[in-house]
Amino acid sequence: MTEVTSRMIEKENKIVFIVSLGATKKDIKRAVEELYQVKVEDVNVLITRDGTKKAFVKLRPEYNAADLAVRLGVL
Repeated sequence: MTEVTSRMIEKENKIVFIVSLGATKKDIKRAVEELYQVKVEDVNVLITRDGTKKAFVKLRPEYNAADLAVRLGVL
């Protein structure tokens, strides 16, 4: 958890996950929706220099990323 990710949660309604390199955007969306009972608006991915894949998951306006982060224990 960094300052940037906590700002994303509060201002952009996004939460960041580290995912498998083989996971597609559709896989990530489906998994987040099923595991956490939320609706996903958009998924963006980034492969970092150290070879990990980050998924930036934007939730629909009726769901709050801060509430999900609290449930996950990251806030």
